[in-house]
Amino acid sequence: MEVVLASSSLDAGIGCWDLQTGAEQLRYKSCASPPHGLVCVGQRFLASSQLRDPSASSGSILYWSWSKPQVEVKSFPAEGIKPLAANREGTYIVGGGVSGDIFLWEVASGRQLKKWHAHYRAVTCLVFSDDDSLLISGSEDGSVRVWSLFMIFDDIRQKEANHLYEHNFSEHTLRVTDIMTGYGGCNAIIVSASEDRTCKVWSLSKGKLLRNVVFPSIIDAIALDPGEHVFYAGSRDGKIYIAALNAESTSNSNYGLHIIKSVSSHSHNALPLRKFQFRKMVCSAEEPYVLAYSLSNALHNKAVTCLSYCASGNLLISGSEDGIVRVWDAKTHDIVRVFKHAKGPVNNILLVRQDLNSNSWPNSQAPSRRHGSLLPPALEKYANPMDEDADVKVVMSLHSSCTKSMDASYSSSLVINNQIKELQQQGSSGATEMEVERLKLDCRSSMQMVQQWKKMYENLNQFCVNELLDDDQARISNGNSS
Repeated sequence: MEVVLASSSLDAGIGCWDLQTGAEQLRYKSCASPPHGLVCVGQRFLASSQLRDPSASSGSILYWSWSKPQVEVKSFPAEGIKPLAANREGTYIVGGGVSGDIFLWEVASGRQLKKWHAHYRAVTCLVFSDDDSLLISGSEDGSVRVWSLFMIFDDIRQKEANHLYEHNFSEHTLRVTDIMTGYGGCNAIIVSASEDRTCKVWSLSKGKLLRNVVFPSIIDAIALDPGEHVFYAGSRDGKIYIAALNAESTSNSNYGLHIIKSVSSHSHNALPLRKFQFRKMVCSAEEPYVLAYSLSNALHNKAVTCLSYCASGNLLISGSEDGIVRVWDAKTHDIVRVFKHAKGPVNNILLVRQDLNSNSWPNSQAPSRRHGSLLPPALEKYANPMDEDADVKVVMSLHSSCTKSMDASYSSSLVINNQIKELQQQGSSGATEMEVERLKLDCRSSMQMVQQWKKMYENLNQFCVNELLDDDQARISNGNSS
């Protein structure tokens, strides 16, 4: 079962619809989220930052279980949080502060594990790489920065390094509005959008700009085609632009051939748009690429604020300031379904897939409160100074070509140690099982580190061999020439 979730900047709650049938599920109450402030945590529950006043220095983070419309857990961070992100397994929640700080909490315990100053101005976007090893952030200062979680948790490397980030992309001149990452972990591409009317494509492995796409209007939302052939850009002029990622550019043309293929309008019309009337957008002299083709004028020019892509159905889902969520056939560009939010503009869309047999899904029977809440505790407002002296080990499972794939279940060994102590005090035989589990996690951590060093050694060895071969080839060439 796949559901579409949508929230608004107004206190209109969170709408939830079955993507296939269009039937509305539960409507989750009391939510006024900023852009990128809605996240599904490990497919177990919903979390949203709340910043009722954009200029306020404080806010909250709320939790909803799938089966209850009311807020169940409230957290009050040290400052207002705008974007939220969670890793694949829901082990961590990361929040971007209005001051430019990034906060990282452990979900199971609510502990604030890390906090660091990431940007000069407020953080606007946060996204994990597909293997959860990297965190990419965007800011009102126009910068896009890439953070390695290995570095964030490695105090020794932090002291030796000049800065915490892996890459600092500063080519945007205005506020970053959205970021998407492709597949491949540290070898992936990322696409960023900005109020400077550009989308930029970056290489994580090379740490450089690959492509700059200029649009006729500000882009607030982007979505990647799963094959990474194109990306979709939702604009404030009410249109969705489609930009090619893999076409070749030409050096003998003022425009080139590789940017925009087609565009669909984001209008009030809920009927399929079948008649396309393309017109070419004009680009600046400095930008040697075809910028866009657009359809005839949209019937209702409301900004497109958020996008999501459904790979299983080849569908593009868009939200707009007109309060409408539209589902598009990505191949024909027809509107196949429309959802109406209660009130206010839609500023966040999530597409969530979960097993129908899960007892945490909407309309299912939830366990009684007397058996304990399904949700974790509230997030800490400040880091506990005692944690700095504790033996805190974080074990992560990565899913990329950068490191060998490991077991997906991972957590903080500090939480397990606390559970062991409690079981020992109770005289429970479960303490032995918990101790074994702790040792297993420590073993996995060691094996992960071994794989990292092995990979580094292989890369270094290959580099040295290539250098020697190049030198030998050069000497042979010089000898033949003489």
